[in-house]
Amino acid sequence: MSQVELTSNPSASIADQLRMEIITGRIEEGAALREVSLAERFEVSRAPIREALKQLAHEGMVESKPNCGMRVAPSSSKSMQELVIPLRQTVESFALRSIFDDLNDDDFAEWEVLLTEMKAACENQNFLQLTELDIKFHQSIVARSPEQGLMTIWLTLVSRLRRHFLEGFQKPNDPMKVYYEHLAIVSMFRSGKLEPSIQALISNID
Repeated sequence: MSQVELTSNPSASIADQLRMEIITGRIEEGAALREVSLAERFEVSRAPIREALKQLAHEGMVESKPNCGMRVAPSSSKSMQELVIPLRQTVESFALRSIFDDLNDDDFAEWEVLLTEMKAACENQNFLQLTELDIKFHQSIVARSPEQGLMTIWLTLVSRLRRHFLEGFQKPNDPMKVYYEHLAIVSMFRSGKLEPSIQALISNID
């Protein structure tokens, strides 16, 4: 049985799942991504698998090798990551500005669930889950923005930061620090103060 609940757009759901597994290292660099085996795993035809892989290739997550099919692309170099991090900060700051005045109880309820799961992951030292939750938290901010195409830009940037996520979340010195940082971000959002909220968000992206 698939590990992802397929929606009305199965290729997008499959791309989301594979993307997360690649970012967190569950699927390693260079690993083959075969349409037949993926179709069996997700219990779909090969068409949505092909579309999902095409999307991931566009983001730079996977690449096509002659006579080898699709494989997970190598991570970006450290110098490339240093370039991408400020760009990611800019995109998330832009997203937050575009939604800040419209934040509502549903948004905070979603973040409270993520914070509860993040706290448990920190306490259990489940670093893979912690990585996923961190990505979901930041993605939720970008997803809320009405700006067309912003999510595509963000996903492309995040795909270049795989090594950054893996190195940062494998064995943090103080796992609970990750939880408290995100708790502080949400608390700042609740204060209604835009500029301090943006600074709190930016400080978490390093």
